[in-house]
Amino acid sequence: MRHSIQHQIKRIKNSFFQLETNAFNSLFCEDRLTELTDLSGSYRDKIYTPLVTLNAFLWQTLSDNGGCKEAVTRIFAERLEAQQDLNSINTGPYCKARQRLSLLWIIQEVRRIGVKLHEESKPKWSWKEFNVVLVDGTTVLMPDTVQNQQVYPQQSVQKEGLGFPIARVVGLISLSAGTITDYAIGPFQGKGTGETSLFSQLIDTLQPKDLLLADRYYSTYAILATLSSKGAAFVSQNHAQKKVNFKSGSHPKAKDHIVEWHKPKKKPVWMSKEDYSLLPGTLNVREFSVSGIVYVTTLLESKKYPKKELAKLYKNRWKIELDFRTLKTDLKMDMLRCKTPEMVEKEIAIRFMAYNLIRGSLMAAADKHKQTPRYLSFKAATQLLKAVCAQFYNAPMSLMTTNYKHLLKALVSTLIGQRKRPPQPRAVKRRPKAYPVLTKPRSQACEALKKGFCNS
Repeated sequence: MRHSIQHQIKRIKNSFFQLETNAFNSLFCEDRLTELTDLSGSYRDKIYTPLVTLNAFLWQTLSDNGGCKEAVTRIFAERLEAQQDLNSINTGPYCKARQRLSLLWIIQEVRRIGVKLHEESKPKWSWKEFNVVLVDGTTVLMPDTVQNQQVYPQQSVQKEGLGFPIARVVGLISLSAGTITDYAIGPFQGKGTGETSLFSQLIDTLQPKDLLLADRYYSTYAILATLSSKGAAFVSQNHAQKKVNFKSGSHPKAKDHIVEWHKPKKKPVWMSKEDYSLLPGTLNVREFSVSGIVYVTTLLESKKYPKKELAKLYKNRWKIELDFRTLKTDLKMDMLRCKTPEMVEKEIAIRFMAYNLIRGSLMAAADKHKQTPRYLSFKAATQLLKAVCAQFYNAPMSLMTTNYKHLLKALVSTLIGQRKRPPQPRAVKRRPKAYPVLTKPRSQACEALKKGFCNS
């Protein structure tokens, strides 16, 4: 049995090119993979073991279809090539095996891999002495089931039976590595479900010498004071409701001053009274303007951190929007498939794990060929890794090492941000199919359709 687990560990590491030649492709820890088999409970199925199921689940999120049938047929093809007993292409056993996987383990691995790559980023990929972290929120839809509606209700403006359950996801993403270092999930509406409330669950992930880039919604006293107490820096645009008077405060330069913020009497909903009382009564904050846009930062030294350099750095905040777009389009996270809240959360976590693993391969390629990971195409990398993974699955180490060098060279051949064509309109030429909009719950529409057939 121990030999079988070691063989499965080797296969899952090979399939994601974890050859342990450097810090960027030694992301799977054997002790942690062995722990997964213990946490997943008892299982009699010799085919859908926890490690086989994990590997199939990861590649399922990267497949074009994204369905369980594709994962099952992949396992069938692998066992056929290895001349092993073949599995049925019925998806039932595989779906049950996915349910047995430990959700907590997967979430911990997403964070561990993301933080590992973030912390081991090369100094040349950082900004001055800081590791830059991006934060933002997005939403995901899921199947309209009773269980999903109870935990992640549809928007209140939608009629019952016509909407989809919706969840809000707030994530921290490393600017240099592109990896998700932490995230939080909650309902879309209700008390304590806003972006800052979910972000409060992630603050402890930020470390000294981390620099957080956020949109203006996060520019609040409580967030800035909490980050400052941790030794983390902050840059954002000024909050829309806050007026800035550059005639007050100290003036290192024109339209660049340090002012004293006073703690508001009302605490934010995400912070307890005890924690809020521990925040200082005042906080020194730097406000500056570049090209008519006002920014806020906790980096007070204007000579060391010139305002134009900070404004230029802040433009990188948009990359998290592109990261979420990649997750929603390339990894099919826009509309999830699972019908229970636990499996929905597991589906999100697996997508994030696959995303981080591919980012690790891009970092290895960038390090090898003196490039910047953020300039390499994630989509091109996904397509390439899917195409060649079968050659790595059971290959001997000598062949893998040789092929891996070619793989890294190929990964850096597709650079992004190099387009020379003029800006294009945000419009599509192809017309959509003219399907009518569903205006009543599907069950009622099916019943009406059934009656129509009977009457005819």
